Amino acid sequence: MDIEYRAGACITVEQAIELYRRSTLGERRPVDRPDIFQAMLSNASLIVTAWSGGRPVGIARTLTDFRYVAYLADLAVDAEFQHRGIGRRLVEETRRRLGSECMVVLLAAPKANGYYPRLGFEPNPRAWVLPGGRTPPEGEPR
Repeated sequence: MDIEYRAGACITVEQAIELYRRSTLGERRPVDRPDIFQAMLSNASLIVTAWSGGRPVGIARTLTDFRYVAYLADLAVDAEFQHRGIGRRLVEETRRRLGSECMVVLLAAPKANGYYPRLGFEPNPRAWVLPGGRTPPEGEPR
């Protein structure tokens, strides 16, 4: 298996959407909204992709300051290519481009929750999520 890893936004919106659909992450991403996907790609701080024969088979999309913290927003691997070390390598390639002291934070997809400890991630029970499209309760700051 010859996989090429590339840094930089070298993936089109259409390619990204199809990749997410071919991975389990497509279930939790707006694959029917190319406008949102364009913003996801354009505004990421770092994108590392895995390619096989000119076809994207994996992506790590990160938001970061490159020094203190990086939020690994998406780690997706085409289901046909899973269990071949591509996700691990995408994380390694991402970390290589971050500062040596930069911590990596992520929210695990339910099906991938057992995967991340094998890569050295530690669980953190203090994560909180404020979903988009909601207004704060009455009396809370806006």
